[in-house]
Amino acid sequence: MLQYLFNVLSAPDYLNTVYARAFMGFFSALILTLSFGGRVIGLLHAHQAKGQPIREDGPKTHLLTKKGTPTMGGLLILGASLVAMLLCADLTNSLVWVCFAVLLIYGLVGFCDDYKKVTKQTSNAMTAKMKLLLQFVTALAAIAVISYEMPENTRFVLNIPYLWDVAVNLGWFYVPFAMVVIAGASNGVNLSDGLDGLAAGLLLLSFLVFMVFAYACGTAAAEYFYIMPVPKAGEVAVVCASVAGACLGFLWFNGAPAQVFMGDTGSLALGALLGTVAVILKQEILLAVVGGVFVVESLSVMIQVAYFRKTGGKRFFRMAPLHHHFEQLGWPETRVVIRFWIAGFILAGLGLLALLVK
Repeated sequence: MLQYLFNVLSAPDYLNTVYARAFMGFFSALILTLSFGGRVIGLLHAHQAKGQPIREDGPKTHLLTKKGTPTMGGLLILGASLVAMLLCADLTNSLVWVCFAVLLIYGLVGFCDDYKKVTKQTSNAMTAKMKLLLQFVTALAAIAVISYEMPENTRFVLNIPYLWDVAVNLGWFYVPFAMVVIAGASNGVNLSDGLDGLAAGLLLLSFLVFMVFAYACGTAAAEYFYIMPVPKAGEVAVVCASVAGACLGFLWFNGAPAQVFMGDTGSLALGALLGTVAVILKQEILLAVVGGVFVVESLSVMIQVAYFRKTGGKRFFRMAPLHHHFEQLGWPETRVVIRFWIAGFILAGLGLLALLVK
């Protein structure tokens, strides 16, 4: 939309560059989130008398400290992000609309799940099978559009970060692999959304890293960094910047003690978008590095379930996901969050380091 306005007003060319519009997208989403956050939280409070139901098998302290806190705060992030994208991104770019659709559909799935949890006051709402079905079908549709937009010789290629001269063509096996990446990222973020500010802070770091990669892959900078160029991917930097700005604004309300929880509405949608961006940029393996905390959180749940079944009821961790394990060891919630953020910051730095390896 701003592109059209800039053309009409004959604005300076630098205002219509990707990096300028990414900057505008970041601050547009940040300002929108901060401006409307209080109103959205008030509205959620009015319609959620008891707030988000707290897991009875979770840390006992949460039953006291988090009781009555409303959920569905992801509506604030998604709303600000989508408005910022509409304002600042090139709406003729099909990859922007793929990101837009993934946010909306996964957000709707999460909203339905949160709505059932709140109305029925249960931590188990939508069945896992139904949720996974919707996630994989949406992922497949997104991959179909993304693949159509890619050059034929790189359509099913898997890049190896830090070894940019190494790429593996997976053929049609790439499709199920990419579906797992998108759905896996969605659920990984969802599992990490258990402490005040944890998921939002990690998402902020991850989207900032992929903003840099999107700009590099979609512009002439790809040649300088010796990474594979991706047509039209530059606009994805505006998408990532918009979401990062909304996540930063959301932390104002979600930091301990949280005034609102992100809920499945936000975590499922933002995780799916992160996976989608990685698929667009052909940086699926890099996602496992940058989003390493999400990966470890997911693995901790898998290990716990497998160990519980194999040993007839014993637990490998005191509690899963992993952040609850550290709570059970006696760490205060804020200490767990800050140390996980530090881990995320280190992993983000390692991800950016890949751009310097030639």
